[in-house]
Amino acid sequence: MRKADALNAKHPMQKPSRLTQQLEKILGDDPWPAGASEACALAERRPLDKGQALQRAGDRWQHLWWIESGALRMYFVDIDGQSHNKNFYLEGAFLWPITPTLAREPVHFWVEALEPSIVWALPWAEWKSAVQDFAPWAALEKQMLSRLLEDKMQREHEFLQRSATERYQDLLEHHPAWAQRVPLKHIASFLGITDVALSRIRRRLAETSEPLNPG
Repeated sequence: MRKADALNAKHPMQKPSRLTQQLEKILGDDPWPAGASEACALAERRPLDKGQALQRAGDRWQHLWWIESGALRMYFVDIDGQSHNKNFYLEGAFLWPITPTLAREPVHFWVEALEPSIVWALPWAEWKSAVQDFAPWAALEKQMLSRLLEDKMQREHEFLQRSATERYQDLLEHHPAWAQRVPLKHIASFLGITDVALSRIRRRLAETSEPLNPG
């Protein structure tokens, strides 16, 4: 029995949610384990205003999130109250507490909407309990962990061995959608420079006819 069929058997008039459909797409055709469809039925569709927090530092990370539309940023706030962007997420992205520590202890970062967004919040404890022995989910988690490690190593390389201009050019190459959607001040923070310095870099690249995405 397919996942959506299992849900409809309990709720005949209920269509599978956008979240359920997306999970079906990425997890393949294997039947879901007991409890997974019921966990999905607990998910909430949350509209977010621009600047509204989805996750606050000091709170526990208790949900898997899927971005139906919009854009989010993950950032830290230092002891001087300055924010430092760690990552950006656009529609279609999944986020969840991929390590036990992230789910068990209060987090040190914030997640907020960069623009009006819609996010699905799936209770993590219920979903994790249902899929912990589900091979397609285990494969997805392994893939995500590998990607996070590769991104971390690449980011360390860029900060240690690449100039600010090269870091910006790398961002344009690997994340062109960010340049279109994320405000320049947040791009600058992600690159570890001021927005004034980024404006100078963009102007210099434009003057030398280097490829430059509008932002």
